[in-house]
Amino acid sequence: MRFCFVILALTTLFMHLLPLSTLPSAWAMPDILLGFAFAWSVRRPDYVPVVLLAALLLLSDLLLQRPPGLWAVLALLCCENLKLQAQNLRAENFVVEWASVAALIIGAMVIYRLVMAILLIQQPSLGLHLIQTAMTILSYPLVVFVTHAFMGVRKSIPGDLDTSGGRL
Repeated sequence: MRFCFVILALTTLFMHLLPLSTLPSAWAMPDILLGFAFAWSVRRPDYVPVVLLAALLLLSDLLLQRPPGLWAVLALLCCENLKLQAQNLRAENFVVEWASVAALIIGAMVIYRLVMAILLIQQPSLGLHLIQTAMTILSYPLVVFVTHAFMGVRKSIPGDLDTSGGRL
């Protein structure tokens, strides 16, 4: 499943980099890689180890020409937070999970913009950043549906085996 996540992340990055239009867009695409990282971190934390996530998120920073490592660190901290909450979120319904993910996405976006402002780095417009944040939050249920229905990554239940063969 780790290999599947790598293929999924690389496919997502490839689709994001395709030159489908040369005109500037009026709205921003959701961060699908972040959505998948969050969904997999909540559902099966053992499928997305920290080193794998760090490498893929840093690669996305480099390919998408963001400040190297800034968004990767924020996303990685959010994923690790979700991994710590995974057992509690396992017992809750989807709305609670979605609210937790939305709070982390909003928090990461605010910190990202603050750090870029403090370091005097040119930022994308606030409107585009807010649209991307909203689109990422709104696309999370679709990402979870694809993760669950087509990839078979579901929330672990007591008695499931982890990657090392031990019971959860």
